[in-house]
Amino acid sequence: MATRPVFFPSSDEAHLVHERSFEFPWSSGFAEVQKKKNIDALHSAARQRGVQKILEISSKSSEELGRKLSAFSLKIDIGGQKFSLESVYQGSKVFEKGGPFPEIFDLSPREAKRFIREGDFGKLVKFELEGQTFPLSPMNAFYDWLYIRSLADHAEWISRNVHYEAFTDIEFNPAKQVNCQARAFAEYLTLLKKGKLSEVANDFSVFAKMIRAI
Repeated sequence: MATRPVFFPSSDEAHLVHERSFEFPWSSGFAEVQKKKNIDALHSAARQRGVQKILEISSKSSEELGRKLSAFSLKIDIGGQKFSLESVYQGSKVFEKGGPFPEIFDLSPREAKRFIREGDFGKLVKFELEGQTFPLSPMNAFYDWLYIRSLADHAEWISRNVHYEAFTDIEFNPAKQVNCQARAFAEYLTLLKKGKLSEVANDFSVFAKMIRAI
């Protein structure tokens, strides 16, 4: 058995996102078929408890929309050029012995992650992007902000086409990881509904203050 979170956009003023965890039978292994079994099992467990419209946001999603909203698929504009969101995130890392690495923005997400993973750079100390420094705290703020910023120009399309009440990312294990694209998308929808999307997308500090206040 395993327990994983499901994320919901917030309708109250105090939160950007709500989270509920569900237990379900876990299928071990790295094959894609095993990932899909786990997605189905998690969604089934959530539906049994009243959560009906759920979208998996990852490259393993059975729905095209979920795959398109994956950080591996999204593009972000940096200096007038479009780069993979995941590659920009990895290349913005600054360690004790190196970084940032804008030269890896052009790499695929998997190549960018491998570059960082295999490098002997020491401890992560901050992020740098477009001449601006971003802190490690709140822990998920920089990743979530990049995700939200990448979708800022697509608000009208998302309002028309996304009709789900909850979101998952089967690769996210809260016991081991910090960043989650399903949570970031739920935050995006909350900001869109509250009319704060443009303000947040243009100013990281606004978003960081919102996260700290929660």
